Amino acid sequence: MQSWIRCSGTFCTGVVLTIATWVSWSPSTTADPNSAMANAASVNNNSFTISQSRQISQPRRIEISLSEQRLRAWEGKKLVYSFRISSGKRSTPTPIGSFRIGSKYRTNRMRGRGYDIPNVPYAMYFHRGYAIHGAFWHNRFGTPVSRGCINLPVPQARQLYNWTKMGTLVVVRR
Repeated sequence: MQSWIRCSGTFCTGVVLTIATWVSWSPSTTADPNSAMANAASVNNNSFTISQSRQISQPRRIEISLSEQRLRAWEGKKLVYSFRISSGKRSTPTPIGSFRIGSKYRTNRMRGRGYDIPNVPYAMYFHRGYAIHGAFWHNRFGTPVSRGCINLPVPQARQLYNWTKMGTLVVVRR
């Protein structure tokens, strides 16, 4: 018996851990053995139910209609926000297509040919230098007046900024 105890520390530790794992293992008693959350639910029936553990949030997306000058934010099939916007004017159009939010800034300095605006609020970049952001310098929402970005009133930009996550889909249509 003493020679077995004198075996290498690493080997003995491995054996003890293996035995402890076998002893503590018990088969799942839930209907869905593939669901880790369902297994957790069977352990503690008072914390949550299996149906609660399977709730999955719906994907969020932003759809922008340039012809309507409107932004709609969706969570699955549920419309969350609908805001009037100002998109790019004819000489500086907003890009059309499907994009993803790549970066977000609470405030950001925006510079380009003929403009330099510090402290632009709630900027969410979706394609190169194009962003959805608040605009405090005009009140012409519903009319294309920007240099290609999507302008929102600041309170609405704040709501959208707080709702949006990195990687949120942005679809811009004519």
